[in-house]
Amino acid sequence: MPSLSPLASVKATRAVLELHGLSTKYSLGQNFLVNDAIVQKIVSLAELDSSDGVLEVGPGIGTLTLALLTRAGWVVSIERDEDLVDVLAQTTAPWADHFALISADALQVSADEIATCAAQLTAASAATSPALATVDTTPFPNKLVANLPYAVAATIVLDYFERFEEINSATVMVQKEVADRMSATPGSKNYGAYTVKLRLYTQVAGRFQVSPQNFFPPPRVESSVIKLDRRTLTDAQGEPLSKATLRCAAQMADAAFATRRKTIANSCKTYFSGRGAQGAHVLRVLPEILQAAHIDPKRRGETLDLDEFIALGCALQTLGEQA
Repeated sequence: MPSLSPLASVKATRAVLELHGLSTKYSLGQNFLVNDAIVQKIVSLAELDSSDGVLEVGPGIGTLTLALLTRAGWVVSIERDEDLVDVLAQTTAPWADHFALISADALQVSADEIATCAAQLTAASAATSPALATVDTTPFPNKLVANLPYAVAATIVLDYFERFEEINSATVMVQKEVADRMSATPGSKNYGAYTVKLRLYTQVAGRFQVSPQNFFPPPRVESSVIKLDRRTLTDAQGEPLSKATLRCAAQMADAAFATRRKTIANSCKTYFSGRGAQGAHVLRVLPEILQAAHIDPKRRGETLDLDEFIALGCALQTLGEQA
């Protein structure tokens, strides 16, 4: 199979870094992907076509970026390392009309910044590719595809699904332990508040392992690529759950796992006792919240499934407001 990214090798990666007088930065968790077969598997799992706009976090020197540009309509990348701005300008030069770079911390980037880049790229793509002029493209990326910085990977994925409703899937490289948390089931050791909160927005649609030998330099951890598809949860009437309900369900997940080994009643008491007047009010009505959700107060948070956390969120929304 022909190479999808000309940068996906140790030799090519070293050459680019040396050309710009750079080296990998441990502080930013820089481990560059150097196996084109893995790049191809990522792109395949993401299921890209020319109607897709891709959001990428941590493009590095552009190894995965170049592959994304061959399959998607356009790509907006977010890179924190300012030293890589010139590198990316050089490696993505052939795709200038289809690529935009935001030099910033991915957790600080606003929807408006991304939308501005996306609008420029969709206009340019339609102008240069007649076939795209008739495609109903979105002015915001609809897919997140990235080899994420591991230190913030979990935070970025949940944050982006919460903030950017236009993103309908994420295909991301993360540390294996993070992927385990993302895909955990009730009762397992990796199942926790993060799993529940992510599950409020997504479902796992695919996963594969990636060994350290596929990176330069090799990281000290195992990696996984996981695909998450957005889903819209509904109430008994088939109406989408409101943002307020989702926030309350997420808060009950945090409360249920505040002290993992305790019963849900005791864990919630620990969580809400430090949250001022509102927390004090929730503590007063906690028995009613658990009863309304049909949850035995002696159960532990790790035994509750998503539907039960949603029931707790609905009860908190109804009963937990300050009188």
